[in-house]
Amino acid sequence: MPDNDFGYTRWGKDWLRLAEPLRQTRPDPQLPRARRIARDGGVRVTIDGRFVRAVIHRGRTTAVANIEVAPMSQETKAGIARRLSGTRPVLTDELYRAITDAGHPPAPTLTGVDCSCTADTSRCVHVLAVYYEMAQRVDDDPRIALDIQGFFRTSSESTDVSTTAVPQRWVPLNTLDPADYFSVSK
Repeated sequence: MPDNDFGYTRWGKDWLRLAEPLRQTRPDPQLPRARRIARDGGVRVTIDGRFVRAVIHRGRTTAVANIEVAPMSQETKAGIARRLSGTRPVLTDELYRAITDAGHPPAPTLTGVDCSCTADTSRCVHVLAVYYEMAQRVDDDPRIALDIQGFFRTSSESTDVSTTAVPQRWVPLNTLDPADYFSVSK
C-alpha cells in the first residue's frame, strides 16, 4: 500500500492537483481538514455523466458540493483511443505517461464548482474534500478519470446541445408536501 492515501497513481494525481496545485506558494490550512474528512468517509460521491455531486458530513454540518467536468475534446479522445488496446484496457501509469507524451493529457478541466456552504469560495473545505475523495476513487479505478470526461460515451451521446432537462439542484421548500414524507399511525 502506498504511503500517500490520495493520488498515488498518475491518474489520481490529476484530481489531487486540483486540491494541491503546484503553483500554490503558501500552506492552505483547509487541506489537512479536507484530507481528514475524505479519509474518515465523510464524503458521499455520486457521479452522473460529467457531474460529481457530493454530500459532505463534517461534524454536525452537512454540505452539498457540485462539480462539473468539461468534456474531453475529440482530438484527445482519438489520441487516447490510439493508445488503448482490447475491450477493457488496463490503465497503468506507463499508459498515462505515453498518452501525456503524445500530447493528450487526460487531466480533468472543471467548468463549474459550487458548494452549499457559506464560505462563498470554490476552494472551501468541502470541495477540497471532494477532490481528495475523487483522487482516491480514480486511484482505485482509473477508468473513472476518462469516463467522467465522456471518453467512453458514443459521439451521439456527447452532443454539445443537451436535449435532456438539467437536474434541479435545489427544491423550494413550499413545493414539498409534508404528507409525502410523514404519516400518522393510528
